[in-house]
Amino acid sequence: MIDIKLIRENRDLVKENIKKKFQDEKLPLVDEVYELDKKYRECKTKVDNLKAEKNKLSDSIGSLMRDKKQEEAKLVKEKVAEIAKEIPELEKEETSLEEEIRKRMLVIPNIIDDSVPIGEDDTKNVELEKFGEPIVPDYEIPYHADIINVLEGLDKEAAGRTSGEGFYFLKGDIARLHSAMLAYARDFMIDKGFTYYIPPFMIRSNVVTGVMSFKEMEAMMYKIEGEDLYLIGTSEHSMMGRYINQILKEEELPVTMTSYSPCFRKEGGSHGLEERGLYRVHQFEKQEMVVLCKMEDGMNWYNKMWQYTVEFFRSLDVPVRTLECCSGDLADLKVKSCDVEAWSPRQKKYFEVGSCSILGDAQTRRLSVRYKSKEGNKYLCSLNNTVVATPRGLIAVIENNYQKDGSILIPKALQPYMGGMTKIEKK
Repeated sequence: MIDIKLIRENRDLVKENIKKKFQDEKLPLVDEVYELDKKYRECKTKVDNLKAEKNKLSDSIGSLMRDKKQEEAKLVKEKVAEIAKEIPELEKEETSLEEEIRKRMLVIPNIIDDSVPIGEDDTKNVELEKFGEPIVPDYEIPYHADIINVLEGLDKEAAGRTSGEGFYFLKGDIARLHSAMLAYARDFMIDKGFTYYIPPFMIRSNVVTGVMSFKEMEAMMYKIEGEDLYLIGTSEHSMMGRYINQILKEEELPVTMTSYSPCFRKEGGSHGLEERGLYRVHQFEKQEMVVLCKMEDGMNWYNKMWQYTVEFFRSLDVPVRTLECCSGDLADLKVKSCDVEAWSPRQKKYFEVGSCSILGDAQTRRLSVRYKSKEGNKYLCSLNNTVVATPRGLIAVIENNYQKDGSILIPKALQPYMGGMTKIEKK
């Protein structure tokens, strides 16, 4: 959520930002908020003035009574009663205007960074840099689900019986490899100085609206029937909710957290061949990194964080590239974002395995997360980034370490988490 001062002082900037995100249907909201805000401030001023007048008149009644001016005191009491009756109506109007403003402000997108490329959708995203040599071996690499099936590590048929489409059973060494990646990701981030968390896997609606846009919420979140609870789509949601309505100390900053969780997503729409396996599923597991810092430190942390993900995948012998998200591909709360994509030697192209985002004070304004500075309480900058999400990360490791004989070499970094195993092969 942007600062309403921007709308009071520079509506053109807010409108231009909406145009850059190709959301022209939201342009009228800016003028609506401007007019509602004027009414709100007028109403608030009137309420404040009436309260001050009421207090002043109330204080004068005692003096009038002491001076035996009963008739004047009576008139003042009547005036106080009139004001007391008027104030609640105005306060009701003030609250109503405040709610109407917030409803619109939650929909107006955050101001994007000047460096973000302008484009309508993800086809206009821009490649930044490649890390590692993308290799295509001289032998065929089967579809990842077929590789895992041969190694007796996948059972989607049974998952269909228990849970339906979009779910899976992993088993044996493949399941162990999956867990090894998450354990390694945890330790990788702890070694970077991040504090490890396991958060709640359900959050209340006020946290949901604090961390994401309504469009994202409807597309992603599963609602628990009959309760004010949602299953999280990523642990970032819980980690940000942890600080709702909190004021941190300046000396506590930056707050650097790495959190593990299962993630639950609707993932609607038709799915093609590449997504029928483990690529697009309703349930997966992820190691996340979340940072809260001063606004002026945000971009430095942004660049550190995406580089951590690149370093993580390179340590698993997976070539990756970074892709700058264009304006039309940015979720409404994001200032800037880049994807980390892993090389698929089977498809001979890259696919997304992580996303790093800086959100400025969009989330912290919604959640009222601030820190106490010498100049007063200030909103924090929030950032989040994927260390690894499985099974997508698992697919990347399997494909890039697949051997001609059908076995999978285990990257050295994962071998201690696999009991010293160096490869997975058909038993």
